[in-house]
Amino acid sequence: MSETRITHVAAGILIRPDGQFLLGTRPEGKPYAGWWEYPGGKLEAGETPMQALVRELHEELGIEVTAATPWVVQTFTYPHATVRLNFFKVTGWNGEPHPHEGQQFAWQIPGATTVEPILPANTPILRGLQLPGVLPISNIAELGEDAWLAALGKQVAAGRRWLVLREPQLVDEAYAAVARRLQADHPGLHLMVHGTPERAAQLGAYGVHMPARVLMQCTERPETWCGASVHTLDELAHAAKLGIDYAVLGSVLPSLTHPGGPILGWEGFGKLVERGWPMPVYGIGGLRREDVAQAQALGGQGVALLRAAWG
Repeated sequence: MSETRITHVAAGILIRPDGQFLLGTRPEGKPYAGWWEYPGGKLEAGETPMQALVRELHEELGIEVTAATPWVVQTFTYPHATVRLNFFKVTGWNGEPHPHEGQQFAWQIPGATTVEPILPANTPILRGLQLPGVLPISNIAELGEDAWLAALGKQVAAGRRWLVLREPQLVDEAYAAVARRLQADHPGLHLMVHGTPERAAQLGAYGVHMPARVLMQCTERPETWCGASVHTLDELAHAAKLGIDYAVLGSVLPSLTHPGGPILGWEGFGKLVERGWPMPVYGIGGLRREDVAQAQALGGQGVALLRAAWG
């Protein structure tokens, strides 16, 4: 029995400073002509994904890439081919994108796309583009509820909408009371409840953030937005198998939360991320906002922060 032949592809997500990203239609004469996708194309013999990205975007859009970082890797089987798509976030380029192959282009807002149909292999990326570069984790335990709520209010006022509510010191009733207060005071907040999918559903939360022990017990993806904490290759692989929306990998550096625990270091973080995962991966543990660029250069989504999110 022959192995499935995989076509390797580099795809670029052009992102403007205002967060809008570019989609283009597939040219006539190609499978799925007229469907929307991220620009890119097949790797040629001897090319790296980055080299293919630069060449393809020049040939297809007429631009010169000046800043791009690896992101997620999707493997998808179409009726005509199995493709492995290496997605890059492209944040710098020279020239204005224009069609070289008769395509249509459309700049889109994350979470509010207006074009269709979109190629199936590209649709999970639309969720990932809604995620922030910094994922904040609550810290009532150290700041106290009033001080932390005030700090959160400032972040929400500044346009930040994502939050993982992780307060293991609170009993269920107290935790639920905080969650409901947050939902009432900040109706636009993307509240990720820490724990089980059942707990998130009971509280009507935006999604669930699962600790590793809960993740490894899951046999199917929760129906809501879902992320998970991971520490090992096996946990990353299980997260990918479930198809969750993001993973938080650590500890990258020594932290007060897990003193004396195992440390990946940036090298270890990079080696795990570069294997290529279908979901964005955050770094966590001893990090600051200034570490976002380091995490992204290694293929990560950004950083998840506890103490440093509220300083």
